Amino acid sequence: MSKLLNILWLTALLPMCLMAGTEAKVVNLRAVPRTPWNGMVDITYSLECNDANAQIQLAFKGHDNDRDEDVVLTTLNGDGVGDMLPAGGPYKTVWDSAKDYPNGHSSDLRIDVTVADVVVPQPITGTYLTINLQDGSYTTSDTAPSLSDNTYRTTKLLLRRVSAGRFRMGSSSSEVGHRADETQHLVTLTKDYYIGVFEMTQKQYQLIAGSTPSEYSGDTRPVERVSYDDLRGQTNAWPTNGHAVDAASFLGKLRAKTGLPFDLPTEAQWENACRAGTATAFHTGESLTALKKAYSANAGRTSFNETDKTGGFAEHTTVGSYTPNAWGLYDMHGNVAEWCLDSYGDYSSTPVTDPAGAAPNGCNVHRGGHWNGLNGIFYQLDMNDYNNIDAQYCRSASRSYAPENSRKNYIGFRLCLIP
Repeated sequence: MSKLLNILWLTALLPMCLMAGTEAKVVNLRAVPRTPWNGMVDITYSLECNDANAQIQLAFKGHDNDRDEDVVLTTLNGDGVGDMLPAGGPYKTVWDSAKDYPNGHSSDLRIDVTVADVVVPQPITGTYLTINLQDGSYTTSDTAPSLSDNTYRTTKLLLRRVSAGRFRMGSSSSEVGHRADETQHLVTLTKDYYIGVFEMTQKQYQLIAGSTPSEYSGDTRPVERVSYDDLRGQTNAWPTNGHAVDAASFLGKLRAKTGLPFDLPTEAQWENACRAGTATAFHTGESLTALKKAYSANAGRTSFNETDKTGGFAEHTTVGSYTPNAWGLYDMHGNVAEWCLDSYGDYSSTPVTDPAGAAPNGCNVHRGGHWNGLNGIFYQLDMNDYNNIDAQYCRSASRSYAPENSRKNYIGFRLCLIP
């Protein structure tokens, strides 16, 4: 049995200075053998860089000072292992020393985690961003591509640029369907962002994750039964750890394949994109006149909309089956609800800039409503509208939430990217 339990673990914090004044470094590095000793070593660290857009590549190395020999660390796992990582942390990595260093003995063994390379992505320009999900490459254009076939619902991912600006988030107390958690307030978004033209489909998800968890199958239908944790991982909480995600999560795999820092949209980014400049209950320019079970199918597949002849029955349907909003975004009302970054909490009643939502609390927001009517919103209903489930829960301002580990057949997502 290895005697590594008695090793004095030393660390090295080595900065890397790059061209154009970019500097990245490893900080707060610790390597701690587990007790009782089983050969596993927990390595934690954070990454600092003076360019928030930089992607950092790390090098791991061990050295036995007693034997004066290097120890190669190959059995590393965790969110701190990947081709490129953003600044942030703490990242957590586990090393299986029993496999890499089976003849180890009590000695002065040092573990170094150093910056090997830093890539600062070039700014992305163009109104539309297209990702080839088969090889991870991307192109930009100022002209919308043809959506006549299913290419952008299967092997390619299409996103549209949304400009920074201000809008009124929430709804007025006079809006039919208004609820107490929709306090209207002015929001300023200081950065442009790209957001998916469609909800993520099952084929697109499969090309990154390897399989689809969906209950109702169909390549061009939205992926569902994905939890917030499946998408971002369990060890990184927004906004505490910023945009950091676990390497093994869906977003971790997507970032590794594309080299782009994809994430979920914040609740404010989502509602701004949904409204597309409108102030009405729906981006179609319509508002409800009463709480009613039936509503026009123009805005998307909502509760009791199962006979609108767009595919499926009392299920979700092919993305893009309905008229898009003014910015060319589909299914912002209905089909499946969509995870947002934010934890659920009260809105501000005063103007805010780039809101990040509540502190992590285990319940995360999903927006847009969905095809499954009562499920997922019954806990928010008053008894007097219990039997009036309809498109009110698909309004631009309507909010709902679920535990971050929930996997429901009516919750999916669409992607966001800060260029």
